Amino acid sequence: MTSIDECLQRIMDVPGARGVTLVDGASGLAVASAGRHDPIDEHEDAAATTDVVRAVLNCPALGAEPDDDVTEIMVCGTRGYHLLNLVDGDFDGRLFVHVLFDEETGNLAMSRYQLRGILSELAEGSHGR
Repeated sequence: MTSIDECLQRIMDVPGARGVTLVDGASGLAVASAGRHDPIDEHEDAAATTDVVRAVLNCPALGAEPDDDVTEIMVCGTRGYHLLNLVDGDFDGRLFVHVLFDEETGNLAMSRYQLRGILSELAEGSHGR
C-alpha cells in the first residue's frame, strides 16, 4: 500500500515536477504537499484549484458524452503546465492532485502517464481500508 507521503514523493520524482498538492475537493483544503509552492502556498493553491475543478465539473459543455467523467484538467502556460487529476477510490470526499511542471524539464505526455500510474496505486490502496 502506498502512503500519501510516498505518493507525493514519487510524483516529485517525475521529471519537471516543481510542486504537488493533494486537495480535498469537498472542503478546498490542502491534505498534503511537497516541493516548491511559490508565489502562493499550498493552502492558497488548494482553495484556488478547487474553484477550477468545481467549475469544470459543473460545466455541461465539458461533459459531452453521457457517463463520461472528467478525470484530468490541464492548464498550459508559457513557463510550465498544471495537471489536476481527480483521484479514484473510497475516500471521504473527492480528492484531487495539483502538480505544477516546468516547461523546459518536463514532458507533458510522460508526466500524464506517470502521474496516472502513481495515483492508481494510491487509489488501489484506499480500497483496502
